[in-house]
Amino acid sequence: MEIKQRHEWPQTAEEAIAIQQTLRSEIITTDQLGTIRYVAGVDVGFEADGSITRAAVAVLGLEDLKLQDRAIARRPTTFPYIPGFLSFREVPAVLDALGKLTLTPDLLLCDGQGIAHPRRFGIACHLGLLTNLPAIGVAKSLLVGKHAEVPDQRGSWVPLMHKHETIGATLRTRPGTKPVFISSGHRISLETAIAYVMRCTTKYRLPETTRTAHHLASGPAIDAIAEPQTQQMSLDL
Repeated sequence: MEIKQRHEWPQTAEEAIAIQQTLRSEIITTDQLGTIRYVAGVDVGFEADGSITRAAVAVLGLEDLKLQDRAIARRPTTFPYIPGFLSFREVPAVLDALGKLTLTPDLLLCDGQGIAHPRRFGIACHLGLLTNLPAIGVAKSLLVGKHAEVPDQRGSWVPLMHKHETIGATLRTRPGTKPVFISSGHRISLETAIAYVMRCTTKYRLPETTRTAHHLASGPAIDAIAEPQTQQMSLDL
């Protein structure tokens, strides 16, 4: 997988804002997809009281949602936790994990925001641009914007609005649970992003891509992970 190093990793929020404002004009929010056979979940956890970033990527087959490849990477955490700057804290380790894959995914589903972000440049945008892969932001919580009540039916969604602009969708993936927040990251439209998120979601609130990556990123701090064919997920998210 080719990863473009577009900038040095910043040390301050001011430096990070400058990078976001420079790169956000390159984000594509229309469909530029090839054949989608493999979808990857991206998630990050932390070890040693937050001093170590532990990133995981889980590649699933789109047709059966079974694990085909996975990778974990660790590196020292170098950027503080500040809402709106998640990518600068997490992406360096995620890129390390992506570099370990033997199977290149066709689509990334990121645990975080795409353009549903104050500066329209969330982690899904950042990863999509650096890898040149289509990417979707699948966030568990709202960062910015407002929305109407979502009907309590699987697949129902309403626009997520900010400053008179549709920046994403508030999507009900499972009746009786909180919605998730979907936004384009790179090379994919909102409507197509919603369709792929629903295709990757089974009986749980979060898509299988996210659930599997979360297990790898935040599970027991070991690397002796079962082979993809026998991996079992028990986390109910």
